[in-house]
Amino acid sequence: MTIRLIAGLGNPGREYEHTRHNAGFWFVDELAWQWKAVWKEEKKYAGQVARVAHENGEVWLLKPDTFMNLSGKAVGALAQFYKIRPEEILVVHDELDIPCGRIRFKRGGGNGGHNGLKDIQAKLGTADFYRLRLGIGHPGDRNLVSAYVLNKPSAEDRQKIDEAVGKSLKGLPLVMAGDFEAATRFLHSHA
Repeated sequence: MTIRLIAGLGNPGREYEHTRHNAGFWFVDELAWQWKAVWKEEKKYAGQVARVAHENGEVWLLKPDTFMNLSGKAVGALAQFYKIRPEEILVVHDELDIPCGRIRFKRGGGNGGHNGLKDIQAKLGTADFYRLRLGIGHPGDRNLVSAYVLNKPSAEDRQKIDEAVGKSLKGLPLVMAGDFEAATRFLHSHA
């Protein structure tokens, strides 16, 4: 079993580019750069798409052009067209419930109130896909969450998130090789 689709979640448009909610975009942009992949606007998948010839076969990178709460439209369309099963999908997203700069990797589970995940689960009909969760910390009050995720992190927090993205990219070969246990150990370590 290998990953055939890596979807980074975020909001399109310049005004959201550097906001916490776009951590998933930051990851796939960096990955596309490392893999020398070229983004193309694909209307039928409602997003920016890049196809990469990987040693395990073809891998699709995706940045939905819909807003966060409609992320499933893009993920579902691409997965359906290329017959990609949920367990072959990795969704990379920001996570409030994890301290800034920490990473969590898992398969399945709830959506923790994350609207992007909620929509993907609805469109795929299952929660059984992989998630790479990039910690952005929590503002401390539920009522502040929306403003918090849609604002830029402090320079210090941005550096922590960038370091988490860098570490995640180092752990990705383990994920791509299907060694999920080793990937989890590496990604969850604090070193």
